[in-house]
Amino acid sequence: MAKKTRGEKTDAGQDQAAAAGPKTIVVPRLQERYQQQVLPALREKLGRTNPMSLPRLTKMVVSMGVGAATQDKKILETAVEALTEIAGQKPVITQARKSIAGFRLREGMAIGCKVTLRRQRMYEFLDRLVSLALPRVRDFRGISREAFDGRGNYSLGLAEQLVFPELNPDKYLKVQGLNITLVTTAENDEDAMELLTLMGLPFRRDDSAAA
Repeated sequence: MAKKTRGEKTDAGQDQAAAAGPKTIVVPRLQERYQQQVLPALREKLGRTNPMSLPRLTKMVVSMGVGAATQDKKILETAVEALTEIAGQKPVITQARKSIAGFRLREGMAIGCKVTLRRQRMYEFLDRLVSLALPRVRDFRGISREAFDGRGNYSLGLAEQLVFPELNPDKYLKVQGLNITLVTTAENDEDAMELLTLMGLPFRRDDSAAA
């Protein structure tokens, strides 16, 4: 049998790649919603024609503070596993910035974990948060309108991680809360509120009435 030359091998590889066809890129449905519905609505609401001036979501930071990790490192390991399943991305360990004797805390000690989500993973996580996790919160009446930082960024906290259906309650027996920060390009809280409302975040109608 005649040996194939290098050129023949390359051609064969190209033929196989062509036969396989182009890779299909799946765009998250919330990203499609932003491009097709949210952007036109923001353009009309804010009266801006330049799309680069319209607010957009740039990243989401999901973190868990695990104070009990100072006594038992396995608790932190479990939190890291849970956050990995929730976010679909391995988190980084956060460390104490200073020592506090009353809490038996030393500078540099591991006390939590966090993950930063961008692009597709960010949209997918926000979609699951709005459509699956928040409706599972007990006595849920909407998220606060007062949790903006004055620069267009929004933070919310969840009392327990098991509102995410990805987690097996038989595996994660210890209740662990988490914080979620949404970072936007909005120049003020009003524009950020408009953006996040159009993207589906269920804000309370009136915080004073819900208190």
